[in-house]
Amino acid sequence: MLIQNEASLDRVVRVLLGLVLLSLVFVGPHTMWGLVGLVPLMTGLVGFCPLYRLLGVSTCAVPPRRSQAV
Repeated sequence: MLIQNEASLDRVVRVLLGLVLLSLVFVGPHTMWGLVGLVPLMTGLVGFCPLYRLLGVSTCAVPPRRSQAV
């Protein structure tokens, strides 16, 4: 299960950065390197960054609660 580890501002910045990078494929130098923009776009839309998880980082204001086994 993916736990959200990105705050709203972080998600907005990632989506915008992803769209700008992705636009390089269609506008400007027409380079395929613009496809790198898919990574921040997808992590921004989903709200989960695997690298943040590996590093133990979260930009959310309140850490998610863990459910207790009954």
